[in-house]
Amino acid sequence: MNQKERGHKIKAVEPGSIAAELELEPGDRVVTINGHEIEDIFDYEYYVDSPSMLMAVEKGNGEEWELDIEHEYEDLGITFENGLMSEYRSCSNQCVFCFIDQMPPGMRETLYFKDDDSRLSFLQGNYITLTNMKKKDIDRIIRFHLSPINISVHTTNPDLRCKMLHNRFAGQVLSMIDRLWEAKTPMNGQIVLCKGINDGEELERTIKDLTKYIPYMESVSVVPVGLTKFREGLYPLEPFNREDAKQVIAQIERWQETLYPKFGTHFIHASDEFYLLAGWPMPKEERYDGYLQLENGVGMLRLFQEEILDALAKIECKQTKGQDMGEEVEISIATGISAYESLQTYIGWVTERFPNRKIHLYPIINEFFGHQITVAGLLTGQDLIKQLKGKELGTRLLLSVNMFRSGEEVLLDDITKTDLENALQVPVNIVKSSGYDFVNALLSPVPEGHPEYKEYELH
Repeated sequence: MNQKERGHKIKAVEPGSIAAELELEPGDRVVTINGHEIEDIFDYEYYVDSPSMLMAVEKGNGEEWELDIEHEYEDLGITFENGLMSEYRSCSNQCVFCFIDQMPPGMRETLYFKDDDSRLSFLQGNYITLTNMKKKDIDRIIRFHLSPINISVHTTNPDLRCKMLHNRFAGQVLSMIDRLWEAKTPMNGQIVLCKGINDGEELERTIKDLTKYIPYMESVSVVPVGLTKFREGLYPLEPFNREDAKQVIAQIERWQETLYPKFGTHFIHASDEFYLLAGWPMPKEERYDGYLQLENGVGMLRLFQEEILDALAKIECKQTKGQDMGEEVEISIATGISAYESLQTYIGWVTERFPNRKIHLYPIINEFFGHQITVAGLLTGQDLIKQLKGKELGTRLLLSVNMFRSGEEVLLDDITKTDLENALQVPVNIVKSSGYDFVNALLSPVPEGHPEYKEYELH
């Protein structure tokens, strides 16, 4: 690395922050802290977590500053040009169930990037296979007390794991879980279940093997493999049917009944998709052990339902039941096939209390990825436009934030919120993911962002 490339380039400095007081600016480079070169964001966070430090900085004009910094464990207010402060690590596996391999051609380049970066496990909650990790990576996790680490286990059968991940090292890296367990590092696990491969007896073995890591492995989710219509030339996989889903749930709930009295945790959880496919009601709230696996679709519908009921109870306590909510408001909601019946029920609870809310709910079939994909988060703009055009949409269309790219108003196929509004000739209201936000969106006579928007204090 030449002189100009030393350290890590600052992208932004928060006004009023410690970094601003020190006259740090975008374009400056942080070179070392306490004499240590900074490998990535974890090194940086570890070394700044101190009441005093010596930071070497190369200014944009080439000057070298040495800053003696004292603070009360405050954030310095620095954003780096590269969020990880190093290159992202791409996946070295060729998993038989990989969703990215099932993407159609012609989409934006970032959708084809396979990450398997341990740092994203801590920063964003991503699940990693451990196959990209070395001994020094595990050592750093233990030394820096990073947690929880989210691990894509899939199976504890070493030979089967090599086959599923198409990586000859995939079996032996399972020993890294032992090291993390010995260091008492909190973990979560994930099993992508593939019919006829790692289910049945293999799932039984995996659950049994993972229970030895309790309590440091705090939870394990079991999710069905997602299959799109773009599988030509890929490993032959079959979708789970209703009877399969019932068997998977029965197997998991049997383990829960065994583990809870012994450890005080249910530990192993089937995702909401399995319950929807089986046609069975979601487990009670207490069965989710604090919703540790929401990002894997475990307990999302139960939590959503409980939040809606709580919101409606709070409204009723404020004696708003049956009150004049103004003129009738007609709105529409689009969702995936899997959540349609549940949302029908929840909307019924709202309209029973507030009959002047006329709500149209439309299930959208995923033509883009194929009918096996039923979750709202994988719906595309083109399917929404095609299937909603000509429908009664009322004064606005509500769409879940899960359909959009994080922090943006862009769908998977690069169709924007504005594109939708122009095509459907109706304002689109992006609704946050909680049940409280859902109730607020249904009850407010105007969308969020409108000058007359009223948010009920439901949280």
